[in-house]
Amino acid sequence: MGKLDCSLKVLVVDDMMSMRNIVKRSLVEIGYQDVQFAINGEEALEKLKSGGFGLVLLDWNMPVMSGIEVLRAMRANPGFQKIPVLMITAEAKMENIMEAVQAGVSAYLVKPFSGQALQEKLEKVFDKLSKGNA
Repeated sequence: MGKLDCSLKVLVVDDMMSMRNIVKRSLVEIGYQDVQFAINGEEALEKLKSGGFGLVLLDWNMPVMSGIEVLRAMRANPGFQKIPVLMITAEAKMENIMEAVQAGVSAYLVKPFSGQALQEKLEKVFDKLSKGNA
């Protein structure tokens, strides 16, 4: 497993404050310091335009713009295409997972999750990236 680069700027996108806080706490425990939030997909894309993000953790079900719509928009934008996206969602149905994979998700984590599970997913994502087959 590759070591995580905890200096990356992370964007957590979730409409529920409690979930944003849980995800942030898990990220801080792993070692990330620069964790920012967006409460919906539209806000997420605006924040991404400011640049510098190295990782996006994305909820599926949100008002204004869903996570899958954000993912598709990111993969269609040359500036955001390479940013790893971890979908964190209660949507555990195989068709949702397949839709996310087809849209270019880096990894998929079903809620509820442990900090350990989050860390393992992130290690796999960055391990794949470092090998150049993401």
